[in-house]
Amino acid sequence: MSSFNLRWQLERKKTSLYLVPTPIGNLEDITFRAVRILREVDLILAEDTRTTSKLLKHYEIRNALKSYHIHNEHREAERLTAQMADEGLVMALVSDAGTPGISDPGFLIVRAALQKGLVVECLPGATAFVPALVKSGFPTDRFAFEGFLPHKKGRSTMMEKIADEERTIVVYESPHRLMKTLDQLAVACGPERRISVSRELTKIYEETQTGPVEEVKKHFEKGNIKGEIVIVIEGKSKK
Repeated sequence: MSSFNLRWQLERKKTSLYLVPTPIGNLEDITFRAVRILREVDLILAEDTRTTSKLLKHYEIRNALKSYHIHNEHREAERLTAQMADEGLVMALVSDAGTPGISDPGFLIVRAALQKGLVVECLPGATAFVPALVKSGFPTDRFAFEGFLPHKKGRSTMMEKIADEERTIVVYESPHRLMKTLDQLAVACGPERRISVSRELTKIYEETQTGPVEEVKKHFEKGNIKGEIVIVIEGKSKK
């Protein structure tokens, strides 16, 4: 190691919070660094400790776990970051699948940590929308990620926004709402607007259907829809 790199590491402030992406399906999709960090931190904050326990057991990681999820994050973010600041504890945040903070808890604790002057690191890793976007065949140089669509309030407005967007659009959807969403996209964007629907990414039954909305809708009308869904919508033509 060069003297410059050694000096840089010694002078660097210790990281207090690591955001650690976890596999979205296939357990092999985790980095060596992520496994090491999960072994070394003082505490792992997990969206669902039961789900994370399976991952830790698979990689023989024996570490303390604490629940940190959408229902307690407002209460816990300040308390946990105070522990990091006052006691020097180092923590890792994981979600059930993918990168924390992407349609999952993470934003509040990151903001609280930064406000206290703590160092936060986000490791690179799995995020469901990236493979779905890249293999859609739609332009990836500019795109809009909208996360989960509103269930009721604001849904019509969002559909209008999607219909007029010239960039590729990516949204998440649940299996039981997929058909309703495809129906609404067909109305808002027109039945010929091209979309790509991916489900069960990285898993045994991974499937992607790409084509006009009406065509994709007919495919999913045939059977029972399972798995997390990513919908990629081609941007509105500039013609």
